[in-house]
Amino acid sequence: MSTNEILRELNRLYPDAKPALQFKTPYELLVAVILSAQCTDERVNKVTKVLFEHYDTPEKMVTLSREQLEKYIFSCGFYRNKAAHILSASRDILEKFGGEVPSSFEELRTLAGVGQKTANVVYAVAFGGDAIAVDTHVFRVSRRLGLAFSNTPEKVEEELKKVIPRDEWSKAHHWLIWHGRKVCRSQKPDCENCTLKKMCPHCADQV
Repeated sequence: MSTNEILRELNRLYPDAKPALQFKTPYELLVAVILSAQCTDERVNKVTKVLFEHYDTPEKMVTLSREQLEKYIFSCGFYRNKAAHILSASRDILEKFGGEVPSSFEELRTLAGVGQKTANVVYAVAFGGDAIAVDTHVFRVSRRLGLAFSNTPEKVEEELKKVIPRDEWSKAHHWLIWHGRKVCRSQKPDCENCTLKKMCPHCADQV
């Protein structure tokens, strides 16, 4: 099994892969990614469409109380924690970075409520940085394909960075996400119709 072969096939399958989250600015992306934890992008897009009509900057967001923000984002789940994270990150952006979302991974990680995955996504998507964000799709698909073997997102990220060329990190992140949505689903992976099945240890185990 060749990592390069897997990457070439994923690129062929999803040449135009991009985030499903809808956003216009780095700040909107940051908020959307925070909301996307254990929530579908489709649901997040419905919520942010309403939220961003009035609160699309950190200055506007911090005028909301946590309880007010919770009402907007309730349907995304874990709304109390997410509201607290969004407001804390917004205050940090205002107080530490002059109202602009920082463009480096290291500075993004200093924002309250912003973890490794969120920082990776914003760094890669909003600022063109080289990063692999390991969400549930990336974690599942990369392990099934034998690209990674660890049991935590952080360690899987380290493994993927070792086997995927740096200039393909961000693209591979989206390829793996889309393959996880379209084919290599959590409960019922479509191994029979997967064009990667000859290279996939998981498919081999299903035979």
